Amino acid sequence: MSTWGFPDFDDHEGVHLFTDSKSGLQAVIAVHSTNLGPAAGGVRFWHYADSDRAITDALRLSRGMSFKNAMAGLPMGGGKGVVLAAKPGDTISTAQLEAFGRAVDSLGGRYVTAEDVGMSEASMKIIATMTRHVSGLPVAAGSAGGDPGPYTAHGVYLGVKAAAKRGLGADSMKDVHVAIQGVGSVGGGLARLLARDGARLTLADVNKDRAKALAVELSAEVAATDAILGLKADIVSPNALGAILTEESIAALQTTVIAGGANNQLATREDGARLAARGILYAPDYVINAGGIINVGLEYLGQGDEAEVNARIARIPERLVEVWDESDRSGAPASDVADMIAKRLIGRS
Repeated sequence: MSTWGFPDFDDHEGVHLFTDSKSGLQAVIAVHSTNLGPAAGGVRFWHYADSDRAITDALRLSRGMSFKNAMAGLPMGGGKGVVLAAKPGDTISTAQLEAFGRAVDSLGGRYVTAEDVGMSEASMKIIATMTRHVSGLPVAAGSAGGDPGPYTAHGVYLGVKAAAKRGLGADSMKDVHVAIQGVGSVGGGLARLLARDGARLTLADVNKDRAKALAVELSAEVAATDAILGLKADIVSPNALGAILTEESIAALQTTVIAGGANNQLATREDGARLAARGILYAPDYVINAGGIINVGLEYLGQGDEAEVNARIARIPERLVEVWDESDRSGAPASDVADMIAKRLIGRS
């Protein structure tokens, strides 16, 4: 175990634990770095088996946000909020959202929150009654901001197309078989964009009814969530929760490309090398999925409109190509190359 007993503690500037007995709030806010600006990253509402796993998730996600924001060219650092659900399927209460808003405000702007798993624009509106350090709020048409999900999906879509060209030599997504794990806001949006291009899709989601309904809409196939990663497909696209690329799951892969929007897809750093050893092209998650933070980051900073957001998202493939080119030159896994570039950008190389 490393510093403070958590292997994923990476010289974080602060790890803050909050409780509010009146509302029942239990929350973690991890601030990885503010070298480039306020630590930006969403807050998720999730059930964890124990509090250590919640802290570990916050540590991993906040580090990922530092790297994501740096690679996206945003003047922001990395942070993440986690609100613990008492049991699976719980919904967060107004009182808990207000208490979390007060927790964010107590950090004086060092952390800027936004929407993540289990949260919504409505959640952000409630949090915003307690702090101004929040983004992802409803905005007028043409402005930066609002629900980050569609912007994340669009960036992942552009990254998937870049990965298809790089890994498969495909100039079009027509008839390219993509297996999508998770069809919520990001995965579902990605599926619709790929279906429009004529891709052949297989979908999986813990919400089986959601996967089946989308499959009917898009004339796609459905697979079980525990089988989708090992499906024979041109591209496997993880868009659910993280740490799904493990030594075991990588050995079972039957794909040429991994490109999806889930955060922290690699369970360990070594898993990036395992993908490379198998000749599987990997699109580092915090590079390909930066569309959402670009949107809410520019909203918070007041820098540009929706056109500027889309222009920056359009550069995601360029950053991926930069990573892949350096990986080819150096022989280092794409995941390690991305980390190296991000650390240099935030001054931690």
